[in-house]
Amino acid sequence: MTKDFTVIPFPSSRQAVIDAGRMGVRRHVTHGLIELDVTTARRFIREHKVRTGEGLSFTAFFIACLARAIDENKHVHAYRNWRNQLVLFDEVDVVTMIETTVDRVALPHIVRAANKKTFREIHQEIRTIQATLAKSEQKSWLLDIGPYAPTFARGVFYWALTKNPHWLKRIAGTVIATSVGMFGKGTGWGFGFLPMHTLGVTIGGIAEKPGVVEGRIEIREYLCVTVSLDHDIIDGAPAARFVQRLKELVEGGYGLE
Repeated sequence: MTKDFTVIPFPSSRQAVIDAGRMGVRRHVTHGLIELDVTTARRFIREHKVRTGEGLSFTAFFIACLARAIDENKHVHAYRNWRNQLVLFDEVDVVTMIETTVDRVALPHIVRAANKKTFREIHQEIRTIQATLAKSEQKSWLLDIGPYAPTFARGVFYWALTKNPHWLKRIAGTVIATSVGMFGKGTGWGFGFLPMHTLGVTIGGIAEKPGVVEGRIEIREYLCVTVSLDHDIIDGAPAARFVQRLKELVEGGYGLE
């Protein structure tokens, strides 16, 4: 009989993804689909590449805008503690996923105090992690042995983590930004689950579309973004104000010089 298939081991690293999915389905998460005009930012990045040969990180630019918008609307990254109180952190710790090996689970790297860093500082941090994985504080023994712990033990750990905002911030940051658009071209949104964070942003695809600029129609570049929020903590009005501010920062090319 001819063998027309291959059997490979199930990666232990995917256990964390399974745990996250199990936690995420229990939450009251709402999703908003938005399009952001990134023509100005993309033009700057392309022109900078031509002038200097340096490729700037679009993800770093987006994180800089995201952190600034959260800094002005701190409720969107608040955590609830075991006393039923909301903890609003001054520092915005943004988790970004970095693919270190093709077809393997991406490494979650936390950009600490992103609201106090410039775009250039965030860009350099991401490039350093991509080049030298060991420099990420998330690359630790806990990440390596966690998948092998019993399901019950992992459940207790996650439960305790979500009850202590300060511990949660240290382990998982305060907001997560996942970029899926870099792996394809054209319009496209992504819907992720939100296991622990109050706010999650999924950066989708970029496509050219007609847009209105000062009363005239032009071809513009639009980025698809999904904003996911824990509705137990955030209502529609503050969420809308946050999204509007994020839109202004991204479309204005915040932090680019």
